Amino acid sequence: MSTVHQPDLKDRPARLTVGVVGAGRVGPALAASLQLAGHRPVAVSGVSDASRRRAEAMLPGVPLVSPAEVLQRADLVLLTVPDDALPGLVAGLAETGAVRPGQLLVHTSGRYGAKVLDPALRAGALPLALHPAMTFTGTPVDVQRLAGCSFGVTAPEELRLAAEALVIEMGGEPEWISEENRPLYHAALALGSNHLVTLVAQAMELLRTAGVGAPDRMLGPLLGAALDNALRSGDAALTGPVARGDAGTVAAHITELRRHAPQTVAGYLAMARATADRALAAGLLKAELAEDLLGVLADGGQTDQGDDGTTGTEGNDR
Repeated sequence: MSTVHQPDLKDRPARLTVGVVGAGRVGPALAASLQLAGHRPVAVSGVSDASRRRAEAMLPGVPLVSPAEVLQRADLVLLTVPDDALPGLVAGLAETGAVRPGQLLVHTSGRYGAKVLDPALRAGALPLALHPAMTFTGTPVDVQRLAGCSFGVTAPEELRLAAEALVIEMGGEPEWISEENRPLYHAALALGSNHLVTLVAQAMELLRTAGVGAPDRMLGPLLGAALDNALRSGDAALTGPVARGDAGTVAAHITELRRHAPQTVAGYLAMARATADRALAAGLLKAELAEDLLGVLADGGQTDQGDDGTTGTEGNDR
């Protein structure tokens, strides 16, 4: 059961007509969640066949129109386009007179704060940056996932309460992010989420190569426990050969990766170096073991291994 606070009807702002510019995976889900809160989607724009199908599935009966017409019809407009397209879209809408005074203009980019909406602000719009910290599938399950989802909120101070109220109505939890910290905030989410997908996909491919028939079932409990431990304990949750300083094991890993999946070596080395640095700083990796390990990582695992699995850089008894 969700513990997200749902405001009483008397606490809710006036019901709004909602429009979506950019029917990717995010916009229709947010509009559908606002519809559940009593707002009324009235228009959506989409370019590709996939986005049009998605809009029809998530927002049945809502007409597909041009971006300018979306702004004509809606009190609250969701700009859910890729980050790089957002500044040009906002400038174009403002220059063509599509923006109406008093209109709530919401973008969902993690990278940008409210200032990217300055052209619309000068035209009289009310600018809000509401970024859901969630991955989206483009299916109705996304609406359910918004329950308890954190949103990075940036807006002029006088609009802060309105922005936070909209997030709560969508079932989310507002988290205030200052304008200058938006790029750092977004980098943190990309590092934790997007890169995680790459790591998991690579691990599954390697397990299949190693003969594992169901790598998802093998990784599921392990990764679930690792994520839970990391969220609870941070660096104290580090385990494995890098944190232990097992230079020979790491060298063997790199050798096998070069043989079977050379495209993964650079990522393995980068993550191993970062893990070693954090393990050292946390006092988990002993300094006397770190030297051999860092040597293996520095030469990319090219050091010859002895018959006992030790590397040529190892000079300490263990």
